[in-house]
Amino acid sequence: MTSQRVLVTGGAGFLGSHLCDRLLDAGHEVLCVDNFYTGTRPNVEHLLANPRFELMRHDVTMPLVVEVDRIFNLACPASPVHYQKDPVQTTRTSVHGAINMLDLAQRRGARILQASTSEVYGDPIVHPQAEEYWGNVNPVGIRSCYDEGKRCAETLFFDYRRQYQLPIKVARIFNTYGPRMHPNDGRVVSNFVVQALRGEAITIQGDGSQTRSFCFVSDLIDGLLRLMDTTDDVTGPINIGNPTESTIRELAELVLELTGSRSTITYRPLPEDDPRQRCPDITKARQLLGWTPTVSLHDGLRHTIRYFAELLEQPVPPAVRDVR
Repeated sequence: MTSQRVLVTGGAGFLGSHLCDRLLDAGHEVLCVDNFYTGTRPNVEHLLANPRFELMRHDVTMPLVVEVDRIFNLACPASPVHYQKDPVQTTRTSVHGAINMLDLAQRRGARILQASTSEVYGDPIVHPQAEEYWGNVNPVGIRSCYDEGKRCAETLFFDYRRQYQLPIKVARIFNTYGPRMHPNDGRVVSNFVVQALRGEAITIQGDGSQTRSFCFVSDLIDGLLRLMDTTDDVTGPINIGNPTESTIRELAELVLELTGSRSTITYRPLPEDDPRQRCPDITKARQLLGWTPTVSLHDGLRHTIRYFAELLEQPVPPAVRDVR
């Protein structure tokens, strides 16, 4: 796309900060909005001197009046530790935040992308998950504040399109990892890497046979940008994730190998409503976006381990020292 003024909500978060980097690299002006509930200023501190970057502290549950051409709505805590801490606010962020950003897009005639989630599929009974699958979500469980909030946000996006002809895009994001993840966010990659670097026991919830599909952050951002750049008739939802499936046990063993850690593996009960399988069908992403992930789990973990080693001021393992 030609140079635009782009709003990124949740822009100081893990995904949002990488998206701001890429948008600036492409020559756009970026307005980064974040309430710093899970996002952090250090994630975007390197951008503050850029004259095309602006950082605004704002909560998307409140209306926002700015002039923008495109909106990436990423604002919402995405890890169970954070979204279960204040479930009412989590739902409010997904629903009220979507309404406020959609209203802004309608006023400005802006194209808007919603960062939805594979959590809309719940604990799936269809595998792999294609966009046509309606999901298996517990609407009253401890994860439902996030799952149902995102499902409602998708509903709002498509109703705004039907009612107001608003140009929308909806991406369903699967497990993503990489530098700038919060070390205490409770997600499995950050948990395992931090525990291994500190020599603590690696904690697997369940028996380790449950599966996830891990997408490196640079691949994910590329998918979002490609989706935003499609013609108005391509609305989504479109799965953005890595279709290579791994068990949690396999992930733990790979982290141990790459860190050279002597940490042991321990097991705890599986949390309520935790999905047993999660793997995207990315046929639509391949066909409509020309997108497929390119970074292997092995290579992506090397970058992630180096980031956490430096963040925690731990020795950088030999297997990742050459990663920059």
